[in-house]
Amino acid sequence: MPRVRHYADIVAILAGLMWILVFWSVSISASMDSMEPVLAALLLLGTMILLSFVHRPIRIHLSRYHVRKRRTEMWMHILALPMLLALLLGVVLEVLIAPLSGQQKMLLFNILATAGWVVYVMTLVVKFIIHQCKRRR
Repeated sequence: MPRVRHYADIVAILAGLMWILVFWSVSISASMDSMEPVLAALLLLGTMILLSFVHRPIRIHLSRYHVRKRRTEMWMHILALPMLLALLLGVVLEVLIAPLSGQQKMLLFNILATAGWVVYVMTLVVKFIIHQCKRRR
C-alpha cells in the first residue's frame, strides 16, 4: 500500500509542476507580448496528457483512488487556495496602494500558486519521512 501512495505522490507533484509551468508561461507571455511561452507550455502539457491516456500502464495507475485523491489535494494547494488568497490580497492592495494591472494580478496568483505547490511538496516530504521513521521502529 505505501508503494501506491508513493507513486500517487510523485504523480501529483509532477502534475502540479506542469500546471505551475503553464501558469508562469501565461505571465511570461503577457510580459513579452508573445504567445510562444504559452504555446510551448501547453504543448508540453498536452503531450503529457496524451501520453497518460495512450500508455495503458500509466492509465491504469492514474485511475486508482490514491492518485485521484492526491491530485485533488494538489489542486486545492495550487488552484483553489491561491485564487481565493489572490482575490483577497488583490482587493486589499488595490484599496491600500493602487490599482493592479492584469499582469500584476496574474503575477500575484502565480506567486501564491507556486508557494502552495511548494507547501504541498514539503507536506508530502514530511509525511514520507514520518512514515519511514515509523516503519523502522
